Amino acid sequence: MRYLALCSDYDGTLAEHGTVSAKTVAALERLRTSGRKTLLVTGRLLDDLQTVFPRLDLFDYVIAENGALLYRPETREEKVLAERPPEPFVEALRARGVSPVSMGRVIVSTWERHQNTILETIHDMGLELQLIFNKGAVMILPSGINKASGLAVALEAVNLSPHSAVAIGDAENDHAMLSFCECGVATANALPELMAVADFVAAGDHGNGVIELIDELLSNDLSVREKNIARHRILLGKDEAGADVSLRPYGGGVLIVGTSAAGSRL
Repeated sequence: MRYLALCSDYDGTLAEHGTVSAKTVAALERLRTSGRKTLLVTGRLLDDLQTVFPRLDLFDYVIAENGALLYRPETREEKVLAERPPEPFVEALRARGVSPVSMGRVIVSTWERHQNTILETIHDMGLELQLIFNKGAVMILPSGINKASGLAVALEAVNLSPHSAVAIGDAENDHAMLSFCECGVATANALPELMAVADFVAAGDHGNGVIELIDELLSNDLSVREKNIARHRILLGKDEAGADVSLRPYGGGVLIVGTSAAGSRL
């Protein structure tokens, strides 16, 4: 198998209106039976996610809080991957009229309409924090924390490379995850900006797009999508017509020859 892990966003991807369909659950079960790893990568708080979706056992790891928290459902172990913004920062946001404010182990989140106030507060307090947007919501996290950084920790935990992973998402905060994995897929309901950077767009929306991706993984390991997945190819040079000559990172071979003792090195 080329693709050994499926990394999926939750809201707007796996779930529609916060709910995962029975068909999508069945597809995840089929994928796990194939021996592949499943990783859930979400901006949600873990406690909230456990309330709305009781089947976290379908995943080897959950990367919650947009990359700031790693959770292993099998053992219920949690690992915080960053420092929480200081309490005076949260108090300052509330004092300046930012409401509601949700807090997790690390993440602080609210609505996009407050972004200017948040940026002013970060500036005034001299903090190194970033804003990440998600379809009207805004998440405040330490610099460098995103879905890709959290996913890197989870993939290492299951002894896999991002080159063995395919990711699927629908919103702004999925950019880093799709770029990080060997193959990035957008659902049919994804934002146009995410569709533009995805290796391909699923025909189905929400969970239907995930089911479609899983079916393709099981039937042909995405081999029919090979022509779309070109961003990791190794550029060797140009042909006589000036077109790029590249080497696929998977499924091909290169023969390097030379005279004896010529000193060629690979």
